[in-house]
Amino acid sequence: MPKTADLAKQSSQGVEDISAEQLLFFYERMATIRFFEDKVHECFQRGLVHGTTHLARGQEAAAVGAVMALRPGDRMTYTYRGHNQVIARGLSLTSAFAEIFGRETGCSRGLGGSMHLADVELGLLGSFAIVGAGIPVAVGAAITAQLDDRGDVAMTFFGDGSTNIGAFHEAMNLASVWRLPIVFVCENNLYGEYSPILSTTPFVDLARRADAYAMPAEIVDGNDVVAVHRASVAAVSRARTGGGPSFLELKTYRQSGHSRSDPAKYRPKGELEAWLARDPLPRCEALLREQYQVSSEHIKSAYERAHQLVEKACAEAEAAPWPAIRDLGPETYQVEISA
Repeated sequence: MPKTADLAKQSSQGVEDISAEQLLFFYERMATIRFFEDKVHECFQRGLVHGTTHLARGQEAAAVGAVMALRPGDRMTYTYRGHNQVIARGLSLTSAFAEIFGRETGCSRGLGGSMHLADVELGLLGSFAIVGAGIPVAVGAAITAQLDDRGDVAMTFFGDGSTNIGAFHEAMNLASVWRLPIVFVCENNLYGEYSPILSTTPFVDLARRADAYAMPAEIVDGNDVVAVHRASVAAVSRARTGGGPSFLELKTYRQSGHSRSDPAKYRPKGELEAWLARDPLPRCEALLREQYQVSSEHIKSAYERAHQLVEKACAEAEAAPWPAIRDLGPETYQVEISA
């Protein structure tokens, strides 16, 4: 298992397994996520968001690289910091904005908000406001996939703090014993809310925890979309072909605070600047230009297209109607409940 010091060796050298068109698509999807999250922050300041928001600016490569390894039929769970994952999977931007604004056209008809974006048709089983709550749900989805025997897999995203809760260990143990088709993706951004990782966990390389469950694990540079994608494709392929679960630890960093009201003053001097130098978007831009010989015009077009898509979707969501007063029974229960 590679250690943190070995991450420099996991560069995007030898990227022949990913085409220029595919990487440009990854870049545009990451730019879309970046613009979306920045717009959500702006809309919160304008009073359009009636609730809290948890942004993941700087973690775009972790979401895009991993999610792009999936196919239709696969299922996902993710955290309340899950905008990146749902957009990477293809959730309608207008639907996502409308949900965050509490509008009728939202993916959950305005009832869930930022922390509960879901679309079952896309395999998006939902984000969870409770830390780590999506992990056992994804294990349930993996059991379903195993029973259906169609080659589908489950993927669950969670933060470093989730690896300290009981449900994480129970889920890892069960998945290993039953050889479930699931990929555990830990976005290790070094902080659990406001707490640096070494104040809550005795080591920083959380992939070590997979050893206790005889589970293959890999530490990956989470700001390198190619490295993340390559590791995710291998893990998903293993799960899809009966090889059982895997654990991926993606070393990344959120460039903003824990939530909208957190100025993140607990970060040591120079840490943010060091991670900004490893921002996944400029790194992908450089890779496109230097190794793929993609023109600056093509890269700029993708970037501007992402911006236009986000602006258009936000305007449409802002104009959407509010939910009507109605009986929530049919949306709460699968079958009709009579008195």
